[in-house]
Amino acid sequence: MIGTEVELRRVGDLVWVNGPVVRARGSSRIKMYEVVQVGPEHLVGEVIGLDHQDITIQVYEETSGLRPGTAVYGTGASLSVELGPGLLSSIFDGIQRPLPVMERRSGVFIGRGIQLTPLYRRQRWQFTPVAPQGSLLSGGAVLGTVPETPLISHKVMVPPNLSGRLTWLAPEGAYTLDDQIAVIADDRGEHRLTMLQRWPVRTPRPYRSRLRPTELLVTGQRVLDTFFPLAKGGTAAIPGGFGAGKTVLQHQVAKWSDADVIIYVGCGERGNEMADVLRQFPELTDPKSGRPLMERTILIANTSNMPVAAREASIYTGVALAEYYRDMGLDVAMMADSTSRWAEALREISGRLEEMPAEEGFPAYLPARLAEFYERAGRVTTLGGDRGSVSLIGAVSPPGGDFSEPVTQHTRRFVRSFWALDKDLASERHFPAVNWLRSYSQYVDDLAAWWSDHGAAEWHGLRERALEILQREDHLRQIVQLIGADALPDDQRLVLETARLLREGVLQQSALDDVDTYTTIGKQVGMLRLVLAFHDLAARLIGKGCPIMLVRDLPAVERIVRIKQTVPNEATEGETVGALASIEQALASEMAELERRYP
Repeated sequence: MIGTEVELRRVGDLVWVNGPVVRARGSSRIKMYEVVQVGPEHLVGEVIGLDHQDITIQVYEETSGLRPGTAVYGTGASLSVELGPGLLSSIFDGIQRPLPVMERRSGVFIGRGIQLTPLYRRQRWQFTPVAPQGSLLSGGAVLGTVPETPLISHKVMVPPNLSGRLTWLAPEGAYTLDDQIAVIADDRGEHRLTMLQRWPVRTPRPYRSRLRPTELLVTGQRVLDTFFPLAKGGTAAIPGGFGAGKTVLQHQVAKWSDADVIIYVGCGERGNEMADVLRQFPELTDPKSGRPLMERTILIANTSNMPVAAREASIYTGVALAEYYRDMGLDVAMMADSTSRWAEALREISGRLEEMPAEEGFPAYLPARLAEFYERAGRVTTLGGDRGSVSLIGAVSPPGGDFSEPVTQHTRRFVRSFWALDKDLASERHFPAVNWLRSYSQYVDDLAAWWSDHGAAEWHGLRERALEILQREDHLRQIVQLIGADALPDDQRLVLETARLLREGVLQQSALDDVDTYTTIGKQVGMLRLVLAFHDLAARLIGKGCPIMLVRDLPAVERIVRIKQTVPNEATEGETVGALASIEQALASEMAELERRYP
C-alpha cells in the first residue's frame, strides 16, 4: 500500500545494507511480503525473507545513506494497488506512484520517501447505481457504473472476497473515491463500500471459470494475425536483439489491437526510450474512436536508472491492474518491455541475498516466476458473469540475440505465440522483423472457427501453403548461394518469386505509412489469396514451357506488392474485395494472353 493512511509500528532496526537489499533484526510478528518503511525518510520496501527475528527486505527506493541501527516500520499490509476510477490515462512508476504528481512534488528527478496516493481523492465521479437494493450480492457483482473516460465505462464492483445483502446503495450523483456508495451486510456485520478497492499485486484475482482462447486478438499486423496469431487471453513473447524492433512492434499492437484496455509496462528499459513512450502515447489517436488513445491506456514506467527492486514489482503491478479491468468484462492487452530486465532484477537481488545461482547467474526460481506471471493471462468468465480476458505480451532481450539464453528458453515454455525478431531482417529494413522460420503460434487450430465465422474459412489452408513456400525458398536460397539463381529450373525460380511477393507484399509492413500501418482481416486474407493465385497460374504456364522471366515481368505482378498501400483502411469490405478482384482479373487476363502463346 503506497501513500495510504496506515498505522505504523516499529518492527526492528537495520543490521545490514547491501544495495536495495537490507536486513533488520526485531519483531517476529511481521509477515512475508509485508510492506515496510525504512528510516526517517520512510523508504518503501517489502519483506522477502524471514528467519526468526531476522528480516530481509527489498527496498523500492535508493538506499544510499542508510546505516545499521536505522528504524524499520511495519504497515501490516501487503504490496497492493489501488483500484477505482481514475486509473486510465495515468502514468505510474513500478509501485503505482503517479509520476506527473511526483514531478510536481520533487522535480524531474524522483525524490526519496515521497508518499502519494495513486488515485486523486478530490475528484468527483458521476455514479449511476444498477444493483437492486435489498438483493443478495456476491463478489464481482456490479453496484453501479462510472464514465471513467469517453471510451470506457467503469464498473464499480463488490470486492471479490465479500458477499451479502445490499442494505443501502447511494443514489445517482457525483462522489469522491472515499465517499460511501453502498452497505453490504453479512454474518460479520455491515461493510461500508466506496468506489476504491485495494488488491495485493502478487495474488491473482479470482474468476468463475476459464474459457478456451477462441477469439483472435486482431492487431492489424499481417505477419501476426495471418501467420502467427494471438488469441484473446493468450500469451506471446517477442524476443530480439538490440535494434530488432521489439518496442515498435509492441507500440503497433498497443495502438491497433482490438483490446478494450491497454497496459504498457516499461520494465528496465533505457530512460530516453521510455521518455519517448511517455511523450508519444498521449499524442496517439485511438483509430476506432478518434479519441486520444490514453483514454483507454495505463502506462507504468520503471526505467533502468530507477531502483532495481521496483523493476521486479512493476510486472505484478501491471498484471493486477489488467485483472481488475478484466473483471469488468473487458479485453485487456498488457505489454511488458522487457521481461529480460525484470529477470536481471531478480538476478541482482538473488546475488545480494547470496543465493545459489543457476544458469548464467539467474536464480533457480526464475522459471517459476515466469510461469506465475504468464499464468495470469486468460479468457475467463468473471465472478459477475461477464466474459473478459488478459493477453500478456512480453518482450525478451537476449544478449547478442542469442535465443538459447535462459530467459528466452524458459519463456518459450510458458507462452503459446513466439514472435522471433531477426536482426538480419532488421538490417535489411524488413519490418516487422519477425522471422517466419523461427516463429510459431499454437493458437492456429483454436482460431480456425473464428476465421470461418469472419468469412475466411480458407485462411488455414492459405497460411499453410504460404509457409511451405517460404520454407522451400529458404532451402533454395542456400543452393542459390552456391550456383546462382540462373542455374535453377523455372519451377524453382517461381518459388523464389512467389516468396518475394509474400515477403514484400504481405510480411513486410511499414508502421510509418498511413495506409500500411494497419490491415483489416479481410484485406489480409485477400492479399494472401492473390499471391497464391499468382503462384498457381504461373505454375500452370511454366508447365507449358513459358519462361519465368515473362511471368515475372507482367504489370499485374507489381500491383500485387503495392496493394498494401493502394487499398486504404477506410475502404468498405466491398470496396476492398472489389480492388483485390480487379487486380486478380488483370492478372488472369495477362496470364491468359501468355497462355495463348504457349498452348
